[in-house]
Amino acid sequence: MKVAIVGASGAVGQEFLRLLDERDFPMDELVLFGSERSAGRTYSFRGKDIKVKLLKHGDDFRDINIAFTSAGAGTSREYADDITRYGCVMIDNSSAFRMDDDVPLVVPECNAADALNRPRGIIANPNCTTIMMVVVLQPLEQLSHIRRIRVSSYQSASGAGAAAMAELEQQYREIVETGEVKTVNKFPHQLAYNVIPQVDVFQPNGYTKEEMKMFNETRKIMHTDVRCSATCVRVSSLRSHSESVWIETERPLSVEEAQQAIAQAPGCTLVDDPANLKYPMPLYTAGKDDVFVGRVRKDLCDDNGLTLWLSGDQIRKGAALNAVQIAEHLIRVGNVK
Repeated sequence: MKVAIVGASGAVGQEFLRLLDERDFPMDELVLFGSERSAGRTYSFRGKDIKVKLLKHGDDFRDINIAFTSAGAGTSREYADDITRYGCVMIDNSSAFRMDDDVPLVVPECNAADALNRPRGIIANPNCTTIMMVVVLQPLEQLSHIRRIRVSSYQSASGAGAAAMAELEQQYREIVETGEVKTVNKFPHQLAYNVIPQVDVFQPNGYTKEEMKMFNETRKIMHTDVRCSATCVRVSSLRSHSESVWIETERPLSVEEAQQAIAQAPGCTLVDDPANLKYPMPLYTAGKDDVFVGRVRKDLCDDNGLTLWLSGDQIRKGAALNAVQIAEHLIRVGNVK
């Protein structure tokens, strides 16, 4: 088993390295690819130093079984044919192929079987906010069909990459040292001591691209006609996203049966004890694999409604971990060359 990481020097690429080691991913060789800026860097993996190769067109992926790509949509589109030409499975973390009909969009807890039908050799990793939400909603969908979702997200700096995380930390240093922020490059406004009600670019309907991803991707992953109305907000958390979610189901669900379903669901951890001030927070979900859920309660506006709060690590389950779990499933069922 030969595995590649494309975009090895980025935040998600570095998380791939950690996860493949932590989870003892079955492989004989790891190959790292990057841009001209990162080519030549060396990273340690399982006691060996691996030098990052320059990503270029050609036959470099001839003998590679699985490639995790996290170098942006443009790079994924440009090199997809090179990566998949000889049967390598491309598990892509960008938005390039997510809504293509012939590319499965997979969250293993929800639709692992979809990964087995990939006409182009590509499997798309969904948007981070969508991944976390559907992991939690899938067990509730099995109790009663979800008709509508309303969600507000509270998204960490990590969603915009390693440079954005560094910028947030730099802004806080500047505030302490000089009393004002001088560095604003990765976001449209200062993020430190602030929230920004914009993630990605605005669309003609007034929603951002991120918000429309949640609408479209949720339907594709869950194979459902559910409608999702989202407001996505950037907050000064470093690497964990949170979401406040309202759902309307076909039949009323009790708080207790919803809590039980979530507690038993793969990838979920229930932390719901408000009497003792216990609920998920990004400070504590960072670095964890599961999506943490709390504050499950009846919606006061809708007899068929429930409200809940969730939080999870954007770089892990929201990106690298989900991709690794897809690969693990393919290996488990013998669906890799």
